[in-house]
Amino acid sequence: MVKKSNPTDDLVIGGHTIARGETKKIELPTVRLYTDTDMNIPIYVKRGKKPGPTMFVSGAIHGDELNGIEIISRLIKSKSINSLRGTLIAVPIVNGYGVLNQSRYLPDRRDLNRCFPGSAKGSLAGRIAHLFMKEVVSKCNYGIDLHTGAIHRSNLPQIRANMDDEVTYEMAKAFGVPVMVNSNLRDGSLRECADGHGIPMLLYEAGQALRFDELSIKVGVKGITNVLRHLGMLPKVKAKKFVIEPFVARNSGWVRASDSGFVIHKKELGDRVAENEVLAEIKKPLGDVSSQMLSPSDGIIIGKQNIPLVQEGEAVYHIAYFNKPKNVEASIENMQDNFE
Repeated sequence: MVKKSNPTDDLVIGGHTIARGETKKIELPTVRLYTDTDMNIPIYVKRGKKPGPTMFVSGAIHGDELNGIEIISRLIKSKSINSLRGTLIAVPIVNGYGVLNQSRYLPDRRDLNRCFPGSAKGSLAGRIAHLFMKEVVSKCNYGIDLHTGAIHRSNLPQIRANMDDEVTYEMAKAFGVPVMVNSNLRDGSLRECADGHGIPMLLYEAGQALRFDELSIKVGVKGITNVLRHLGMLPKVKAKKFVIEPFVARNSGWVRASDSGFVIHKKELGDRVAENEVLAEIKKPLGDVSSQMLSPSDGIIIGKQNIPLVQEGEAVYHIAYFNKPKNVEASIENMQDNFE
């Protein structure tokens, strides 16, 4: 059950009060650098004059995942949110330490997205997780967290969420991407912690680390806007000429290299593949093909390694399995055509 908002109350974040109808930019103090330089979490808060839910959108929990920063930048500059009902809390950079170091992790080598809910007296990661939960997440009714693939890996735009929860499922459908993956909650993740607070939340995965990907950014901005409309936080609009049909994958898995060498890719992100179809060849330095990577079943490639070097056992292709992969492929092509 999602907690109801009380729109007559002032919202307080980091000691700053934001009344209905106000927009504020807040610098939330966090742990200083060892150079005695102040570190802050930048927060944009927009409250509509009319009552409605409160939703947070967060980016760069992993410091090398940059698409979310640009998605939020474009979202808060969009004229569409001028007619907002309720409250939007946008946090483009949660892990500023990681962004500074162009690293997924914090300086203590911890993954922030495995440290929630954290503790005010814990590790650096635990303190930041606790602060973010206390000042942002706990004050919201809904959330969207923005991610990319890891270093040297790209993800097809996709939503990961608990599709068995009706409210979350409807939010995921409204976002408007072809691929929705039913994803289990991970211990210590922001999504697990939000779930414990009764906050339905989506995780948007798209693009690769340390790169801006224009398709992923455009789809992300549009998807968040779609969810705001779905929740009644923005006015409904007339149906567009094209509709991106979403499909749920109940299972997905990585195809791993059976040998070490140089990868010659035969398939790309968004491709539909059949069982036993060749995904890639692995070559030795003198050009001999040592092995082939085969698809274990019919499905859609939703994640892929980019670097052409591979070690035995390394994950190279992430394949999602659908009942009707041909229909998913058509919906992906529709998305690419209309956004590109």
